[in-house]
Amino acid sequence: MKTFQSLMLVLLLGLCHMSTAAVEKKSDQERSTYIVHMAKSEMPAGFEHHSHWYDSSLKSISDSAEMLYTYDNAIHGFSTRLTAEEARLLENESGVLSVSPELKYELHTTRTPLFLGLDKSSDLFPQANSASEIVVGVLDTGVWPESKSFDDTGLGPVPSNWKGACETGTNFTSSNCNRKLIGARYFARGYEAALGPIDTSKESRSPRDDDGHGTHTSTTAAGSAVEDASLFGYATGTARGMAPSARVAVYKVCWMGGCFSSDIIAAMDKAIDDNVNVLSMSLGGGMSDYYKDNVAIGAFAAMEKGILISCSAGNAGPNSYSLTNLAPWITTVGAGTLDRDFPAYISLGNGKNYSGVSLYRGNPLPGTLTPFIYAANASNSTNGNLCMMGTLTPEKVAGKIVLCDRGQNARVQKGAVVKAAGGIGMVLANTDANGEELVADAHLLPATAVGEKNGDAIKSYLHSDPNPTATILFEGTKVGIQPSPVVAAFSSRGPNSVTPEILKPDIIAPGVNILAGWSGIVGPTGLSTDSRRVAFNIISGTSMSCPHVSGLAALIKAAHPDWSPAAIRSALMTTAYTAYKNGEKLQDASNGKPATPFDYGAGHVDPVAALNPGLVYDLTADDYLNFLCASNYSDMQIRSVARRNFTCDTSKKYSVTDLNYPSFSVVFNADRPSVVKYTRTLTNVGAPGTYKVSVSSVTPLVKISVVPESLSFAEINDKKSYAVTFSATGSLPDTGSFGRLEWSDGKHIVASPIAISSSG
Repeated sequence: MKTFQSLMLVLLLGLCHMSTAAVEKKSDQERSTYIVHMAKSEMPAGFEHHSHWYDSSLKSISDSAEMLYTYDNAIHGFSTRLTAEEARLLENESGVLSVSPELKYELHTTRTPLFLGLDKSSDLFPQANSASEIVVGVLDTGVWPESKSFDDTGLGPVPSNWKGACETGTNFTSSNCNRKLIGARYFARGYEAALGPIDTSKESRSPRDDDGHGTHTSTTAAGSAVEDASLFGYATGTARGMAPSARVAVYKVCWMGGCFSSDIIAAMDKAIDDNVNVLSMSLGGGMSDYYKDNVAIGAFAAMEKGILISCSAGNAGPNSYSLTNLAPWITTVGAGTLDRDFPAYISLGNGKNYSGVSLYRGNPLPGTLTPFIYAANASNSTNGNLCMMGTLTPEKVAGKIVLCDRGQNARVQKGAVVKAAGGIGMVLANTDANGEELVADAHLLPATAVGEKNGDAIKSYLHSDPNPTATILFEGTKVGIQPSPVVAAFSSRGPNSVTPEILKPDIIAPGVNILAGWSGIVGPTGLSTDSRRVAFNIISGTSMSCPHVSGLAALIKAAHPDWSPAAIRSALMTTAYTAYKNGEKLQDASNGKPATPFDYGAGHVDPVAALNPGLVYDLTADDYLNFLCASNYSDMQIRSVARRNFTCDTSKKYSVTDLNYPSFSVVFNADRPSVVKYTRTLTNVGAPGTYKVSVSSVTPLVKISVVPESLSFAEINDKKSYAVTFSATGSLPDTGSFGRLEWSDGKHIVASPIAISSSG
């Protein structure tokens, strides 16, 4: 299924899709938005403030252009509307580093705390008073402040260093904030400059969430505990975020027409200034070089301020090289399943039953078997099997259950199409694009989703029986589903398309069928025809896994306030698991086979272990800048990222393999020797001890040696370095080879995944 072909599917699955934001130009004289990066240190002496200099630079090439935003923290520069010719002229002005077109981004629990072990280990986690000093900032579609997940009972005063605000606007006032939801801002200048004024009859020009996505992600990260939460009785239990005592600040950057980078940068700029501790962004970055990626540049500025940035990996899986948000200073999160399911069986007239999933709750089908038809046989359209709008013939559908193939349009919309044509039920069948992965939906009519194999079997019955019949049986909620987790088929995969030597994603977390808070003005399907209203909704995507890690990072930050973002990410990565308790490797939902580090990175997050990792791989801003030197970036390109002067040392030999990353991606190609060396430094964050190394590899074609083989740490913050040499002795398989490097003192296991590939 091509997930980017439907806006609704994008909203449900958090697909990170990027396109140029400029509207089709009728002539070169029409203006579009540009992001302008300035060398702030080169401001001429005659200007009192850098904003005056920016304005003067802009006026030198255009009398009519005005600045949309000036940026002080995330980047140094401004955004403005220019013609293509004006943009070219401005780029030649003194002090201008780059002028780039704005980009448009699209948006990519009750069981989760239990599944992650947070219920059994509450005594290990920081006390509420320290966790409540942590602020999680969420860039998304805004917030529904009336959600019980934002109840501030038991929380003390707002942290004294908080500088944020609760902005007023359509259907939103400062009184909508409290000691839980301590900040709410909205950013629409870029959006309105591109698409015109916001129609407040359709969406709120304020922090209010008219979509649901932003409320879902923010409550996943740090929602307060709410008892008896469910969606129509499904997944009933206590819903709470990963860091239920942390504070929440929302930054609305996504609107009906998308999320515009000028607004996103402005929100990051404010979030940095507001003093958030964690920044959660379930929206797309690109696959461009880091100096061209404004989100990556803003994330670099946040990292320098000690803010951990968690981003969704994207939902373009299981295709290789499909990841977004690739910068090594961003924590890139893929998606896995929970051990919870919502079974709904299709029972056929031939006596056979096939399993599926559904979140439908409403009037049941008749107690008897009902006429059943394949959508392709109820349509005059060539793609009638997909149940697109207007393709079904009502006379052939009325009173029947209809089988629709997955693809093209949103899953829930297919049900709406069947219902509008007079159908009374739907079976949604996966094709080879989705295989056996099942995502549950709150359909508008009795419906169930089945995997490709079951779908093929059901279609065979439809083709062979002259009078096919069926019914659907809904079984509610089942837990203890095994194996779990498995890597979600939609979760984007490596290798890293920008820097193959940096393994991405970093980690996976729960992202399938996640229950969290929802907007009170939109139904659970998001369809305009859905009049149902719910306090909680169950949706899927890396948009859901990202805030899990954001909330867990907040917990670790509360327990270890002096840890850097790199140290927190290292703790999450080196304690992640890659096998089930029976020793079998984590599976890939797309094919049922063992998953690899290109699918799950370091593995599935284990927050209890991450609180006490023993050792961490730490990184500073200068380490990342040295990495950019190794990537052969020019001084000007590095300045765009660093927002300050930084010159690579011509006498120094830089290597991307020296970035102190908690994982290893080893690339052999024709331009490189058959021996590759990596250096790493470990910092002790636990008791003194001696750690010994062990290496496992699935291929004898690469020899791996580690020097030294043991490291002794005498005190906290003690640092010790080691080198790993990879020697290729033969041709590697196209699919790559994988292994694992572990340091252990008998109490801790500090693990790093190894991915070995060849190119060229």
